[in-house]
Amino acid sequence: MSTEPASLRMVEVSGTEALWLLEGSELGRLVYPQREVTVIRPGRHIWEYGRLVVRAPVQAAAIPLTATYHVDEVRAASATGWTVTVAGPAEVIIDPNEAGHYRRTLTGWKYGPHDTIVRIHPQRVCGFRLVRGTAS
Repeated sequence: MSTEPASLRMVEVSGTEALWLLEGSELGRLVYPQREVTVIRPGRHIWEYGRLVVRAPVQAAAIPLTATYHVDEVRAASATGWTVTVAGPAEVIIDPNEAGHYRRTLTGWKYGPHDTIVRIHPQRVCGFRLVRGTAS
């Protein structure tokens, strides 16, 4: 009796499930272009009122009109987990009361004077589960 080896697969999830996975996490990466280079910075996030709010150690002036945020949870030993990417128009929150609220809510990393709160209005949400299954 032989068994087929387990294969590694990526299974796309619905937008609703992707947002559910995103809401259940706290850490991710803010991704944006800057002078012909892709910049990736760690961030803490919260999903509120259909918008993603991210606190990241970036210079506010560096945030472009659109940004991408990536979150994942991958278990190295089993090569399973999930990954979610959200992209859309981005704005820096400059109102001191609103920014203060998010600085109290989202602990973050400070890099020199850079400590920015960014709101992303999602236009694209995609997610995948990383699973093991029998080969087909």
